[in-house]
Amino acid sequence: MTEQNILLAFILTAIAGLSTGIGSLIALIAKHTNTKFLCASLGFSAGIMLYVSFMEMMPQGKLELVSVYGEKTGTLYLILAFFAGIALINMIDFAIPKSLNPHEIQGVEDMDKKRSLKRTGIVVALSIAIHNFPEGIATFTSALGSLDVAIPITIAIAIHNIPEGIAVAVPIYHATGSRKKAFWLSFASGLAEPFGALIAYFFLMQFWTPAMNGIILAAVSGIMVFISLDELLPSAEKYGKHHISIMGLVAGMLVMAFSLYLFV
Repeated sequence: MTEQNILLAFILTAIAGLSTGIGSLIALIAKHTNTKFLCASLGFSAGIMLYVSFMEMMPQGKLELVSVYGEKTGTLYLILAFFAGIALINMIDFAIPKSLNPHEIQGVEDMDKKRSLKRTGIVVALSIAIHNFPEGIATFTSALGSLDVAIPITIAIAIHNIPEGIAVAVPIYHATGSRKKAFWLSFASGLAEPFGALIAYFFLMQFWTPAMNGIILAAVSGIMVFISLDELLPSAEKYGKHHISIMGLVAGMLVMAFSLYLFV
């Protein structure tokens, strides 16, 4: 694994994380939520994550683990790692109060409602950062592989973070009354993802072996499947645009399928 690959993984993780700033800008500039766009983009992101998880990362993870532990034991470790990834992101979701969860999406038009939050914007931003931290690890470790997997995953996480940025900016504006703070705190919450990449670099890289790579691939797959099924698709459904979100899902899978095909 070269220094160039590691640097690229950091860059892609930073791009994915800081895309929350795009959502913040939308919250500050737009007058109404473009529900069709959000539904399609959330579905598209879910399609990419689901397809790459089951068609690329899990098979690759199985190859790595089976080569080290054999068919039976390697497959068992693959299954355990996959559900461990789901358990990790689920525990983080469970620990964050629903009112502070970045995936409890609010509309841009909520910016104009005269409401106040008892919790400060700093507390809100902190909860967002905690939630985004494992996503940073997932993006970074995924990006350590080939570009045909790294770039689509980065795009999927970035798209997923745009509506998240809106959801962060709205309650922070309610808490502080400042649109400037709403933007910068929402933007800064995305820094949790490159920070997660740093943690992965310092604590995982020293143990990086084919077996570790297989376990990480399976765990990251679990994280992305959970994000897709628990956050992205339900959020799209809240806007009442079921068919648009499903078309976005299929489009995401199609784009991911052909992008992988081009690298065969």
